[in-house]
Amino acid sequence: MTTPALTVHPLRDSATMLRRNLKRMQRYPSMTATLILMPVVFLLLFVYVLGGTLGAGLGGGRAEYANYVAPAIILMTVMSTVQGTAISIAMDMTEGIIARFRTMHIARVSVLTGHVLGSILQAMFAVAIVTGVALLVGFRPHADLLGWLATAGFLVAVALAFVWLCVALGLAAKTVETASNTPMPLVLLPFLGSGFVPTDSMPAGLRWFAEYQPFTPIIETLRGLLMAEPVGNKPWIALAWCAAIALGGYLWSKRLYNR
Repeated sequence: MTTPALTVHPLRDSATMLRRNLKRMQRYPSMTATLILMPVVFLLLFVYVLGGTLGAGLGGGRAEYANYVAPAIILMTVMSTVQGTAISIAMDMTEGIIARFRTMHIARVSVLTGHVLGSILQAMFAVAIVTGVALLVGFRPHADLLGWLATAGFLVAVALAFVWLCVALGLAAKTVETASNTPMPLVLLPFLGSGFVPTDSMPAGLRWFAEYQPFTPIIETLRGLLMAEPVGNKPWIALAWCAAIALGGYLWSKRLYNR
């Protein structure tokens, strides 16, 4: 008598892993609060401390600079949130739960998928809070309903790309401390783009880097969608960067996880 082969259910198992990660966020609310607090602090710093001076350079004042800097802060919120994915992955790897999952009859893809989906939901929650704070400090977007929907979809695409990169960084890290530090450039690179000052004001070498790094077209796309301004080919460049980062992060994560 042969034993019937057991079947796995990737969608059901992924939903289970998603619930696990959402419960972890509820169990450690301080981590979510910390990831949200840093962008809020930068927003308040740039608008109230530096906004008058930097806004004058844009031909306006603090109100104009709030409109200019808010998209960069929103992107920084996404980067700060997906950075937590690397930490969560590293915790699972060092605590042995991944080894336990390997012995269970579940779809292998569901473990990482649960982390990815949970991180995207957390990122959208954090973006909503930071956007609300930005509105309170003077951010006045001109986008209509279609513009807001396009912005939300674009942010999901950006979060999906960088969360796969952070999954790979978490799998590659040997300790939780390493996983918390490795993705730090993702939070700092917007400073070296057009997020806080126009690239025209930068020295030649830095301006070249700022114009061709991935965060500049992403920020310009967000700014154009939120302020209802023309963005040219920036969305296509940004989406191409996102597709390349997502594919690279996914393949790297898959190789590390299978190993």
